Amino acid sequence: MPAFIIFGRVLFAALFIYSGATQLFDIHATADAIAGKVMIPAVIAPYTSQLETLTGMQLPQLMAIISGVFQIIAGLMIALNFGVRFFAILLIIYVGLVTYYFHDFWNQTPPDNGKTLVDALKNLSLIGALFMLVGYGRGPRIAEAAYGDV
Repeated sequence: MPAFIIFGRVLFAALFIYSGATQLFDIHATADAIAGKVMIPAVIAPYTSQLETLTGMQLPQLMAIISGVFQIIAGLMIALNFGVRFFAILLIIYVGLVTYYFHDFWNQTPPDNGKTLVDALKNLSLIGALFMLVGYGRGPRIAEAAYGDV
């Protein structure tokens, strides 16, 4: 049974690793998509302009790089069974934000929103699987003898 769990975890993580690598291979397209969907609140605009000056990149491009690197690292950590709960919680937040900003089917008219709705439901199922990883953690623990037991 543990072999199936390991195999499933690796296959599940492959989605995030591939998605992150794809974003990094085409940073400009990812940055354009981010720029078209994500609005920076006025409260943090001064900080983002400082960050842009510091890095020499526009915020959407920086967000694309961070997103791609995060997905690769989180996918690898889940596949390697290291820090599974922590990275699964971070991915729940990430997938939730991506679903809200990029798969906003509620802002589209009915025949056109079909694909976006299916993508949002796929992300919802990913969030469900990530919650299972949070609940399950690294896997079953081996029962160890308590202090004084022989």
